[in-house]
Amino acid sequence: MKTRYDKSTDSLYVEVRALPSCRTVEIEEDVMLDIGADGLPVGYDIQHASSKSEFIARLVLEQSQAAE
Repeated sequence: MKTRYDKSTDSLYVEVRALPSCRTVEIEEDVMLDIGADGLPVGYDIQHASSKSEFIARLVLEQSQAAE
């Protein structure tokens, strides 16, 4: 998992797999999910990230558990 944060726009991108996305869907307000050709997540684009700490914590936990 890789992350990129842009302080000027308060946006966070969480890459869970280094693959291109085929489509993007909004999964909650200000959170876009990039989906790969296989239908699985490749990344999350989180706007207003400083106000989304609970979502980010859940995402990190889920990804760490999936890696086990």
